[in-house]
Amino acid sequence: MTDTATRPAPEGPQGPAAPDRARSGRGSSKGSGSPLLRLFGRRLLMTIPLLLAISVLVFILLELMPGDPARNQAGMDASEEQVEAVRQRMGLDRPAPERYFGWLFALFRGDLGQSSVSGQSVASMIADRAPVTLELVILAFVVSLGIAIPVALMAARKPGGLFDRATMVVAMTMLAVPNFVLAMLLVLVFGITLRMLPAIGFVPLEDGLIPNLRSVILPVLALAVPLAAFYTRFLRGDLVEQMNSADYVDTARSKGVRPGLVLWLHAFRNSSFGLLTIVGLNIGTLVGGTVIIEQIFAMPGMGMMMLEGAMSADTAVVQMCVFIFAAVAVLANLVVDLMYAVLDPRIRYGSH
Repeated sequence: MTDTATRPAPEGPQGPAAPDRARSGRGSSKGSGSPLLRLFGRRLLMTIPLLLAISVLVFILLELMPGDPARNQAGMDASEEQVEAVRQRMGLDRPAPERYFGWLFALFRGDLGQSSVSGQSVASMIADRAPVTLELVILAFVVSLGIAIPVALMAARKPGGLFDRATMVVAMTMLAVPNFVLAMLLVLVFGITLRMLPAIGFVPLEDGLIPNLRSVILPVLALAVPLAAFYTRFLRGDLVEQMNSADYVDTARSKGVRPGLVLWLHAFRNSSFGLLTIVGLNIGTLVGGTVIIEQIFAMPGMGMMMLEGAMSADTAVVQMCVFIFAAVAVLANLVVDLMYAVLDPRIRYGSH
């Protein structure tokens, strides 16, 4: 009995090495590839059907939009035969599902369609207008966070203090003012009364950095200030909650870490996750706000292009602009998900 119990196990294929190899094989197949890439792949697969659903919804809504694109392109004085010829050339005589899938397949090929009003390629129109909107959105995004983060950190250092109360009053006031009302006030004060900045128009970056920035300051502020007020209010509340109830804050304080460092290095780091979520959800609001702001300041961007297309029943232009705006909002949330994974490794490995 003793010899049997102490005899070493065989070293062949069925010996102890085999289970070890099986375990290591399972581990390598399970852990193969970057967790961040796997997360990106899963999120991307979820994004594709969402974009398809958005494209269907946009197509249906535009089908219900009043106006006749064929009549717009043929002219108001055209005969019914001429309008019908234009309708056939544009494919508007085909059933709606056929037109949708034709538009979708053309989109995959890079063909964004043709304006029914000007006859210009929608792709070239977007190439001309997109840089204006992109500059407004990026600058408004940077300015809103550049205002919100330091102001919220200063307000959270002394909750209930004079600066904190003044900040919350200003933030609530700015939240109550729609961005188009704020835009008109900015035009009235800085553009007409003080004549400090141009009230309307856009200067391309190629014509000089300073003239370009002067032309976008007012529309950027009209977009950024309400968002900055919202971010400030949210971040300040989350920071105060972290400082008052989080265990890691008490631990840092017990080690003698200064309150300012606790707020910046610990509380803000954890509050940044909530701020990321809010920023991702508000990208769509920021992009959509350009439609009105560009009209007020006569900025030749995609927002004005979409509004002009809607007023003239230019279906191809409106359809593409709405789809691009929606896709930007969806992809922004995808980027936020990936930033979560970069900042917190637990999200990368959560599925395991």
